[in-house]
Amino acid sequence: MPVQKTSVLVLDCADPEALAEFYANLLGAEVRRGVDPDFIEVTGAEGIRLAARRDHGFTPPSWPRPDDSLQAHLHILVPRDGMDEAEREAVGHGARPVDTKDNGGPRDVRLYSDPAGHTFTLVAREGRTAD
Repeated sequence: MPVQKTSVLVLDCADPEALAEFYANLLGAEVRRGVDPDFIEVTGAEGIRLAARRDHGFTPPSWPRPDDSLQAHLHILVPRDGMDEAEREAVGHGARPVDTKDNGGPRDVRLYSDPAGHTFTLVAREGRTAD
């Protein structure tokens, strides 16, 4: 019988506590602290599982510049009619817009950086927010 496994996406950063709190607030998830203060997990409904890990030599990604460029990013799926509210929440929690062109109307993808400089997108999916 195979060994049971699970996975977690780990984001390196200078301040794992702050980054974990950012994503927990943004995703409506919980922060789980273990014995290692340099590794903090974020877990929640719908399979959310990621972690923030302290890297003492951390340098934020520089996307779209080639040096230290984007290696991975998160897609956060949002109901199409909830994109504006999700954007307000993200910015309210400390996200910084990266892609500001064409901000005048509804868009399917909106690009941000988290407080540590990792890129993530809010991506519209079909469906409506709960009333």
